Amino acid sequence: MNKQGLVTLLLAVLMLTVTSARAPSSFAAEQPFAEWLQELRAEALQQGIGRQTLEAALTGIEPIPRVIELDRRQAEFTLTFQQYRERVVSQARIDTGRRLLTENRELLTEVGRKYGVQPRFIVALWGIETDFGRLTGDFMVVNSLATLAYDGRRSKYFRGELLNALKILDQGHISPQAMKGSWAGAMGQSQFMPSSFITFAVDYDGDGRRDIWNTKADVFASAANYLARSGWRDDQTWGRAVRLPSGFNQDLSGVDIRKPIGQWQALGVRLPDGSALPARQLPASIIIPEKGNPAVAFMVYQNFRTTLKWNRSNYFALAVGLLSDAIDH
Repeated sequence: MNKQGLVTLLLAVLMLTVTSARAPSSFAAEQPFAEWLQELRAEALQQGIGRQTLEAALTGIEPIPRVIELDRRQAEFTLTFQQYRERVVSQARIDTGRRLLTENRELLTEVGRKYGVQPRFIVALWGIETDFGRLTGDFMVVNSLATLAYDGRRSKYFRGELLNALKILDQGHISPQAMKGSWAGAMGQSQFMPSSFITFAVDYDGDGRRDIWNTKADVFASAANYLARSGWRDDQTWGRAVRLPSGFNQDLSGVDIRKPIGQWQALGVRLPDGSALPARQLPASIIIPEKGNPAVAFMVYQNFRTTLKWNRSNYFALAVGLLSDAIDH
């Protein structure tokens, strides 16, 4: 082998050694996971999280390639609003929502009065987030968040969520094994991220734990508390379907443009059957879910904007409103 060939071989061996010491190629991290985890433990201890909690939660965990795959994956196609609506506000979900609203009426009414949120909206969010608690996710939250925090793409955000999750464990609300959720760390029947849990979760039954995984009272109250503290108004609905006039300027649509209902009336906006809009002069916006298709449009109020704080998707917020209407009829 000539000198140039030997140098090339040595460089190849060196690169292989360096690569094997780093994270798997699917991760953006530059630091070995064990070293990263040790630094995280030290930070957690500085924030007052107990050693016993850290041992129980962090011992033996490894990055999960499937979580990175899901984080990287782009949607292969975009649903139309009608397709989304048919999936999310299905007749089966409406029927189940009506039954559960009736079965839990006493508790929901009590929670609704305390927090100023109509029960039908609590049930609608419950139904859309986890199919009424049936699909809460089977990823171990600490493992998922550690994976995303270790990965370099959005590490700062997920590191904060991981530390919050460890605080929740340290407070005794749930065990590491039972703390399950989505691949991105959304937890329980209300799918709260750990930061939302710390801010909004409620121990409504008074057992000392904020249990959004198994206790309906805590699930309902936590969702209602989130909405109430985010600006919900129980003297208003979310919005309604409307019919736009021919030639409506679609640049006037969107949540950033608000006009009293009377001004929309003056511009030719009507209820779907052609009748006049409500007389109450609430600040309202026009939402066209699919730009270029003004045949499907909605006039929305403050509670729609509040729902967007839960999930910043017009499709999601519209579905919550439509499901809440359907299950209350």
